[in-house]
Amino acid sequence: MSHSHHHSHHHSHEEKSNIGLAFFLNLSFTVIEVIGGIFTNSIAIISDAVHDFGDSLSLGLAWYFQKLSKKGRTAEYTFGYKRFSLLGAIINCVVLIVGSVYILSEAIPRLFAPEETNAEGMFALAILGIAVNGFAVLKTRKGKSINERVVSLHLLEDVLGWAAVLVGSVVMHFTGWTIIDPILSLGIAVFVLINVFRNIKLVLPILLQSTPAHINLAHIKQRLQTLPLIVDTHDVHIWSLDETYTVLTAHVVLENELSMSDVSELKLAIRTLLKSEGIKHATLEFETHEEECGFENYH
Repeated sequence: MSHSHHHSHHHSHEEKSNIGLAFFLNLSFTVIEVIGGIFTNSIAIISDAVHDFGDSLSLGLAWYFQKLSKKGRTAEYTFGYKRFSLLGAIINCVVLIVGSVYILSEAIPRLFAPEETNAEGMFALAILGIAVNGFAVLKTRKGKSINERVVSLHLLEDVLGWAAVLVGSVVMHFTGWTIIDPILSLGIAVFVLINVFRNIKLVLPILLQSTPAHINLAHIKQRLQTLPLIVDTHDVHIWSLDETYTVLTAHVVLENELSMSDVSELKLAIRTLLKSEGIKHATLEFETHEEECGFENYH
């Protein structure tokens, strides 16, 4: 027993250190990029820095909020801290939007008046970037948790961004086309913005308590009504605390009054049915036909 326990503990610890490592690499690299970008006068390198900073921010926040969500429920936060990770995602989106808008405002004028950039310096930075991020990808690629896989994907995107800078700097060196730099920069900024809007589309519905995309409310109501003794369900709400933890509340109308033991049997049947539909937590209220629900006007 102790062996398997030790193993799982070791794994989560390893994941933390991997995410910590990726965070540290990305953050220190962001600093190098900003200095390098100013030094080589390359807006593409600066926009890669914004991308990298966004990644390190999301890693840092993910790590912090993941730690927080383990705290469980408190009197203030009766739902626990699961939703805080969404806050992290939103902070990250805002930072990336601001960064990308700044990049676009810098890069677009350069399309019309390209500035001299140091292609050799860009080349050297790109080689370094590919090496550092490639190493980090290898470290996190075998990760089991969703978090680690996401991190690995982020880092892989960075490698591709650097590959583009690498190719761009070589072409610039041999042709002297300085306009390649702002073009690369626009590409990176647009890529970042597309990802940001994808993330917002995932996070907002959860915050606004929409029914999770993979759950069909009508189907659940139908299934509940196939159980014996249940005449109707109403006031059914399904929402999610984070991407994974789904909650349901419902009023269940019964044919006739049941004894407590029958009710608890029925509850068990309902909970089992809901678990099979991916709902982890349910709060149920039972009533009979005669007892009209006080919230009738609410629907």
